[in-house]
Amino acid sequence: MRVDWQTVKHHFFTRAFLLFLVVGTINTFLCSFLATVIEPLVGNANLAFNIGYLLSNGNAYLLNSLFVFPTRMTLTRYVKFFLSYVPNYIIQNAIVFVAYNLLGLPSIASYLLAAILGVPITFLCVKIFAFGRH
Repeated sequence: MRVDWQTVKHHFFTRAFLLFLVVGTINTFLCSFLATVIEPLVGNANLAFNIGYLLSNGNAYLLNSLFVFPTRMTLTRYVKFFLSYVPNYIIQNAIVFVAYNLLGLPSIASYLLAAILGVPITFLCVKIFAFGRH
């Protein structure tokens, strides 16, 4: 399989991707913080991650709408944004499951590893599907 470097450059060597990384970093820490705070309350790292993920998703939409893909926020766009995170959600949950449950990594390390590995796929989904930018 041949990599089309022009396509890679077009999507990932941009101001939008850099801002997406900044917003993602903020949101990763928010999600990880929320999950860490929630974990003792629910007694399960996987459930805590899911709750933290869902709570931080609204923040991600707000920051992406304001700074990464400046657009007016609407319910329809939020639903598309939320749906564009489904692949990321699946990937991150699988990583947390493997890292925490099977490999025995600390929960916070599992949360951060999951966030880092899901970024490129999520960026493309958000950019193209939620905000309609090709």
